[in-house]
Amino acid sequence: MSQWVKRLLFVTLASTMAMCQAQTEEFVAGVDYEVLPQVIRTANPNKIEVNEVFHYACIHCYNFENTISPWVEALPEDVDFQRTPAIWQTALEPYARAYYVANALNILDKTHVPLFEAIHVKKQRIRSQEDLATFFSGEGVDIERFNKVYGSFGVTSQVNQAKARAVGYRTQGTPEMVINGKYRITTRLAKSTNGMLRVAQFLINKERQALL
Repeated sequence: MSQWVKRLLFVTLASTMAMCQAQTEEFVAGVDYEVLPQVIRTANPNKIEVNEVFHYACIHCYNFENTISPWVEALPEDVDFQRTPAIWQTALEPYARAYYVANALNILDKTHVPLFEAIHVKKQRIRSQEDLATFFSGEGVDIERFNKVYGSFGVTSQVNQAKARAVGYRTQGTPEMVINGKYRITTRLAKSTNGMLRVAQFLINKERQALL
């Protein structure tokens, strides 16, 4: 067999294998999700991170809660779920601080959904630190304690980290999801919030296979 024929067979085989691999890919980069130009550090390098980008004033984020919550509860042990509050304008920073205050006080399970409901269901005007202090007092948190944690170095550091992370994530809207600091999922590409979760599961499996 001549070298030319061997080369032709090799190119044909490689092309066929690439086509088969592409056909088995349920979702495609650039079509169903975006590959970030730079990998963003995750909270736990020993696990596959799923990071939801959200903010409390976003009605779509509130609606997404009913979909993502049971999905998160069913995630296996090798997946680490995180949230990043979006802060692309000054008006969103109080909500981000509220999230990190609740996290610092270990009461996220008591405040996360109720804060969404207070804004979107009860139509309460919650925009400032004072408004949020009143809300948290209704959840049993002393206002003085809330204000102290709200302005603390720890919460301020987390807010600044969230701002930097969102820049790295190339966040353009909410809700969005970032898988393992590498892949950005949006409703625009995934077509729906349910679609986002399907793409997320695909990318989790993709990352898991890469670790084998």
